[in-house]
Amino acid sequence: MSDPFMPLFSVRSGAGFQAAEGVHGLTVQIANVYFIENPAAPNEVILVDAGMPQSADMITKEAKRLFGSDYQLKAIILTHGHFDHVGAMEELLKLWDVPVYILHEKERPYVTGKADYPPAKPDAKKGLVAKLSPLFPRHAIQIPNVQTLSPDGSVPFLKEWKWVYTPGHISLFREKDRVLLAGDAVITVEQESLADVVTQKQELHGPPAYFTIDTKTAAASIQKLAELRPEALLTGHGIPMMGKNYREELLTLAKNLASVL
Repeated sequence: MSDPFMPLFSVRSGAGFQAAEGVHGLTVQIANVYFIENPAAPNEVILVDAGMPQSADMITKEAKRLFGSDYQLKAIILTHGHFDHVGAMEELLKLWDVPVYILHEKERPYVTGKADYPPAKPDAKKGLVAKLSPLFPRHAIQIPNVQTLSPDGSVPFLKEWKWVYTPGHISLFREKDRVLLAGDAVITVEQESLADVVTQKQELHGPPAYFTIDTKTAAASIQKLAELRPEALLTGHGIPMMGKNYREELLTLAKNLASVL
């Protein structure tokens, strides 16, 4: 059974947006999902992440609006398995019989019913969302037809993209225009603050502190992403940032995050 609807919203909920060439975003309450077109087969689409619980209708309506009724969803790729990125998975897989690719073998227990995520850390950072985090679902889910991404970094159906391991997540990177789908490895809103989440105040931040087990590893992941020299940050939470090289901002973020250890 899927998780119940969660009354968490932002001003952008339900808004679709052009994120990059062939990449379309949709804000689902407080999280973003992305549709990536396969340039080798224009009617083929890959969905990145599966949004909040009970959001399947929003996601499928946006797909139909973008691509018409004859598109083919070929796969779902998860940046990670937290509740706000897999919430509609059960309903979507009833509609779309497609493989689901996970980031890494270490993530498999969380999406095959074998292990729950660790408890949230409500005191990791100030903010009402952080205080509410123990109420968020963290139980393992059971996804059929789960497949692990190839260790060579390739992305199924998307030859221009590669995946990058940022422990706890993957990010997807397209070198030709330096587009980075960062999942929650880096986000553009202070996710612990309810006011910032609701208004989608755009700021560069590390992953939500209440779900970050190892801050040192998170900082190292952001530094790793900085070396990709991304020019578009398409994140799991917050309004995307684009139009410049974000290497220096990411390096500063990594340094600041490491300094609080």
